Amino acid sequence: MRYQPAIMSASLGRAWLHDLENKLQQAGKAGFKGIEIFYEDLDYEARKIAGSDNPSPENLIQAAERIYSICEAQGLEIIGLQPFLFYEGLKDREQHAKLIEKLKLWFKLAKTLHTTTIQIPANFLPADQLTDDLDIIARDLQQVSDMGAAENPPIRFAYENLCWSTFIDTWEKVWDVVKRVDRPNFGMCLDTFNIAGRVWADPASPTGKTPNADADLKQSIDRLAKEVDVAKVFYIQVVDAERMESPLVPGHPFHVDGQPARMNWSRNARTFMYEEDRDAYLPVEDVARAIISGLGYVGYVSMELFSRTMAEEGGNVPTEHAERGIVAWKKFQANFKLD
Repeated sequence: MRYQPAIMSASLGRAWLHDLENKLQQAGKAGFKGIEIFYEDLDYEARKIAGSDNPSPENLIQAAERIYSICEAQGLEIIGLQPFLFYEGLKDREQHAKLIEKLKLWFKLAKTLHTTTIQIPANFLPADQLTDDLDIIARDLQQVSDMGAAENPPIRFAYENLCWSTFIDTWEKVWDVVKRVDRPNFGMCLDTFNIAGRVWADPASPTGKTPNADADLKQSIDRLAKEVDVAKVFYIQVVDAERMESPLVPGHPFHVDGQPARMNWSRNARTFMYEEDRDAYLPVEDVARAIISGLGYVGYVSMELFSRTMAEEGGNVPTEHAERGIVAWKKFQANFKLD
C-alpha cells in the first residue's frame, strides 16, 4: 500500500495513567500499521524498570527493547521517536552542548527501536533564551544532521513547526530552514493542525479565526503545493481541534500564565479529523489535500492527538482513542481515495 495509518503512542493515553503495552496492543488491534513513540512513554517504562524516577541510559535502552518487541508482535512499525525538544537556536551554548550529548543516547534508542527518524519540534522556549538568526539555527541543525548521517544506519531528522513556536511557527519558515540546512537526512514533518492552527485559527479570538483566515490559508497552501520538495516531507500528521466556546484568554479553564494560547489549546483540545461531534472546525482537509494531491506525498499518515481526554482514567481510554483514530483514518482514506 502507498499509504499506511500511524498513531503516536501518547495519543492513546498519558504515560503515567495508561499502560504502554495495552496502548500498543489497542493500536495494533484497531488496524494501525505504524506508531510514533513519544519519549515520555519510553521514559516512563524506563522508570518502571529502574524502580526509580531517575532511570539510567541502560534502563532507557531496556525500555526501548521492550517497546520494540511489543510493537513487532502487534505488527507496528515504529516510524519515529519524538520530540527532541528545545534544541536549536539556544543562546546558552553550554545547554546546547548538553543536548548534543543527549542526542548520542537518542541515536542508541532509535537503533534499539529500529527506527531511523527523530522528530525535532521548532523551539518554543521564551524569546529571550533564543536567537532568531536563521544562520545560527541552521548551523545547529546541520550539526545534528551531520552526526545522524555518520550513524549506521543513518539517522534522519523531521523538523516541525508548532503553531506556537517562538520563531519558526509556520511551514514556510520550516521550509526556509530546511533549505538552509541542506542535508539529505534533514526534512520536515507537516502537521495539518500546526499549519491551520497558525494561519487560519486563533483560539483567543471570539471568532476562533484570524482576521483574514480563509484567504491567508488558501495562499499559504497554494504556495506549499508549488514550492516544497516532497522528498523533504518525511511524514505527515493529520489532526483537527475543537473550537473554543469562549476565547482562550486569562480566566479560561485551559489558560496557563506565561504560555501561548495556541499551546494550551493544542495540549487540551485537539481532535481526530472529522470529529464534528467534538466541535472539530479547522479546514485541515484542505491542508492535507495540498500535501497529498498538490505535492504528491506518499507514505505514513499519522493520526496524532493531544487532548485532555488522554488523561482520563479507566482501562478503556486507550481502546477508545485507538478506535476514534482508526475511524478518522478510514474516513480520510475514503475521502482522499487512498490505496
